[in-house]
Amino acid sequence: MHYRPLAESSGVELCVHDTTLYNSLFTGDDHMIVNAHVYGMNAYGAPVHHVRRMRDEGLFDTYATSFEAVWKQSRLPDEET
Repeated sequence: MHYRPLAESSGVELCVHDTTLYNSLFTGDDHMIVNAHVYGMNAYGAPVHHVRRMRDEGLFDTYATSFEAVWKQSRLPDEET
C-alpha cells in the first residue's frame, strides 16, 4: 500500500523478497544511502550512511553486490512464492 504510487511511476521497478536484511539500500549513479537497521529501533531513527563509489571493490561495491544477490531472488509483488 505504501509503495503503490511509486510502483505506478514510469521507470520504477518494484520487487519483493523473503531474505532477512540488515540494511536498506538506496542507490543512484555512484552514490548510495545505507540505512543501518538497529534492533529495537524504527528505521527512521537508525543511522544513515552516505557511501560514494571511489574505487573498485570498496564499500560501495560490497553493498552493491549484496543488493544484486537479493534482487536476483526477488519477484514481482503479484507472483506466487
